[in-house]
Amino acid sequence: MDIILLVLHVFLSLGIITLVLLQKGAGATAGAAFGGGGGGAGSVFGASGSSNFLSKTTAIFATAFFINSLALAYMAANREVQTDSVIDALTAPAVEMPAPDAPAAIPADIEIPAAEGVEPTTDDIPPPAGE
Repeated sequence: MDIILLVLHVFLSLGIITLVLLQKGAGATAGAAFGGGGGGAGSVFGASGSSNFLSKTTAIFATAFFINSLALAYMAANREVQTDSVIDALTAPAVEMPAPDAPAAIPADIEIPAAEGVEPTTDDIPPPAGE
């Protein structure tokens, strides 16, 4: 339904532009008073000229344009808001990974054998957290 109203909106706007450009300007009657042309356009649309036909058609198109604008605004205001965006889908992890368990503290009373050829020193070992 949105697409249909948008296409109609474009056609109505182009129709209004065309109809306004076809109409005579305010200075056209002054030019005709001094012998200007314009006889051909009057014969196509009747004795009164094109002003009545084009004015009424422009008013119809303008009314339809405003009604269509209100309908589009109403539909846009009452549209369901989607909270998911493409960027959120790309940056969010697909599956949450469980946090790894913290390594267990080594009790102080257990002796850990030193590697061969390495002399054990107590300078490198920090004191236990409880002391």
